[in-house]
Amino acid sequence: MDDSLKNWSLPDDAKKILRERFKQLKEKVLLEVFTKDGVNDQFNNLITLFAKELSKLSDKIIVDLHKVGDEFSKKYVVTRSPTVLFNPEKYSIRYTGAPFGEESRSFIDAIIMISNRKSFLSKESKKMLSKLKESRDVKVFVTLSCPYCPGQVLNAFKAAIERPDLVSAEAVDSMENTDLAQKYNVGAVPHTIINDQSISHGFEPEQRFIAELLTLKPAEDLVGEIQAGGEHVHVDVIIVGGGPAGLTAGIYAARSGLKTVILEKAMVGGQVSITPMVENWPGFRSIPGKQLMDMINAQVRDYVPVLEGQEVDEIKIGKHVEAVASGGHFVGQALILATGTSHRHLGVAGEEKLYGHGVSYCATCDGYFYKNKPVVVVGGGNTAMTDALYLKNLGAKVTIIVRGSEFKGDKTLKNSVEREKIPVLWNTEIVKILGDKQVTGVNINDRKNGKEKKLKAEAVFVAIGEIPNNQLASEIGLKLDEYGYVIIDRYGRTNIPRVYGAGDITGGVRQIVTAVGEGASAASSAFEDISHPYWLPNKN
Repeated sequence: MDDSLKNWSLPDDAKKILRERFKQLKEKVLLEVFTKDGVNDQFNNLITLFAKELSKLSDKIIVDLHKVGDEFSKKYVVTRSPTVLFNPEKYSIRYTGAPFGEESRSFIDAIIMISNRKSFLSKESKKMLSKLKESRDVKVFVTLSCPYCPGQVLNAFKAAIERPDLVSAEAVDSMENTDLAQKYNVGAVPHTIINDQSISHGFEPEQRFIAELLTLKPAEDLVGEIQAGGEHVHVDVIIVGGGPAGLTAGIYAARSGLKTVILEKAMVGGQVSITPMVENWPGFRSIPGKQLMDMINAQVRDYVPVLEGQEVDEIKIGKHVEAVASGGHFVGQALILATGTSHRHLGVAGEEKLYGHGVSYCATCDGYFYKNKPVVVVGGGNTAMTDALYLKNLGAKVTIIVRGSEFKGDKTLKNSVEREKIPVLWNTEIVKILGDKQVTGVNINDRKNGKEKKLKAEAVFVAIGEIPNNQLASEIGLKLDEYGYVIIDRYGRTNIPRVYGAGDITGGVRQIVTAVGEGASAASSAFEDISHPYWLPNKN
């Protein structure tokens, strides 16, 4: 073992948290750890130490160590190092690669689910999965820096726990298993393969994943086949969106004594979670975006349930406010929309076709695939500069493409880009992304002289701004500005009583600090209005 790892141990605060979580364990969980000398040795050593540490925190966790090539590995067809199996006599669940970084979350959740023999799937998802008649083998390709990946891995693990007779699930670290990633043409994560078919890129709501598992069809082919349902849940305040605004609104609403639920269609934290470094959050000179949102999320969960993978399909306004979601029907007295924004697309040839195969909107998730390779970052704002610096730090050969003649962002970031000597093509735009199965380059146009030329690149990271996620808002008749953002007053109220807006969906200064402020204001207004409904006629 590497001498530098001999005294390796989990931090004390992590041990404290895990001991508390492991109080939920009921049955023993056997972790079968497989390694092979000379293959990913550092990861082998780390997973061995990590598993042993976990076993010290609970007598319900048992660790057995094996070598790839022994009889036990042959029995379970383990050929890669490291690999971890969970209770293999009962379940077909494995990690191929070391579950560190973001994936440590799904690893711990898997232990808890298996120990309780509960998949924690919604009633509707269980009902759908009960119809499965044929075997399914699910592989979810991940990277350890991808914040979206654990959610998709847990989708697969939940299905394997619910239907151990027919579903096997495997999380594959793409960086430790590059040959396997190349075999399945993985260029962005999470990338889900079911029965050797490429089914989806990205984290999906639970019910959508189950529908794909059943039909072996991608989500875009399932229109009309996924129906919201589930139990009716009665609360005071429904919050749609789990970014900084929604999470803060949850704290303030719950502290006001209102029964509250937060519904998030993807992962908690929003776009902040994929920001490599936040340098303008008060109290921290510098903090990774994911770490900041994890801290906020942990605080929120002391007050209010946060339900991930709950995509709201419809909002109804009547005597009550209702949100029909993928896993339930939520009925409340007020609703706060904090649905944020989505990445704006270039809208050029090749972009949609090559998404997940070199075209990416998340440098944090996919950057590692392009270490030592030529890539372009498109955009002139803070996100583009941050992505370029992150990719340069990984070792990618970065060029920034900017439509204008200057950056529109923080001076600190501009200075960093200049200091790192990252090439910038000013007054330039991409007109086509080239490649058949993988990005090979881009055609760019000089906006000053109109000349077009080809630039070699193996990835295109798009960071050209956001568009508001306003579909729900427009469907219920909220007033929007000319750019599609929800119009609110200074207290978060919209034109419809009992419906409030907060965060990036309202436009303006789209910063974390303004989002949390708007979330607090919206929750405070909801409390005031529920107590004294201003829209009702005065009976006096």
